[in-house]
Amino acid sequence: MTDEHYFSADPSVAFQRASVHAEVWGLDLTLVSGSGVFAQGRLDIGTSVLFRETEPPTGGRILDLGCGYGVIGLACALAAPTATVTAVDVNQRAVLLANENAASLGVDDRFVAITPEQADPAATYDEIWSNPPIRIGKAALHELLLTWLPRLAPDGRAVMVVGKNLGADSLQRWLGDQGFPTERVASAKGFRVLETRRARHADA
Repeated sequence: MTDEHYFSADPSVAFQRASVHAEVWGLDLTLVSGSGVFAQGRLDIGTSVLFRETEPPTGGRILDLGCGYGVIGLACALAAPTATVTAVDVNQRAVLLANENAASLGVDDRFVAITPEQADPAATYDEIWSNPPIRIGKAALHELLLTWLPRLAPDGRAVMVVGKNLGADSLQRWLGDQGFPTERVASAKGFRVLETRRARHADA
């Protein structure tokens, strides 16, 4: 079984929904995932580490980058009632499911899932939360991060979870070299939780 198809805009595998139950930040979530979308029927280990090793945001404009069926962004919206959340994914099924989940949780007035081309290029975000799609390859990952990290507000931060064996430590160094100083804030179950800031000189 491979997850590679979840990078597709329109996966070819037959679409079947599957329920996911997760407790994150003290919240009990019941969500719907689907075939052709990352982590069908489960909360993946990396995302569970991200939740366990962090405190939720308190508000502001939040971006869930590579949202899948929406669990990170939805948890942010529920944990921070004043937050507005934009969730982005290339996978159209993921966008559909994330919006359906937002409606079922009653946060669709503050949460919207979209594809990257639908995003307002002038929008900025106070926080970016992500379990980024490392397996798309280094060049594509770097392009993705350099597209979205510059959209952080001047005092904004990004919180990401990355597998150690998938290059978390080299990614941390690379981000710093690009003007986004990055600190490892936790390490568990083979994953690093990284916090990235905008360097002051990057606020051109």
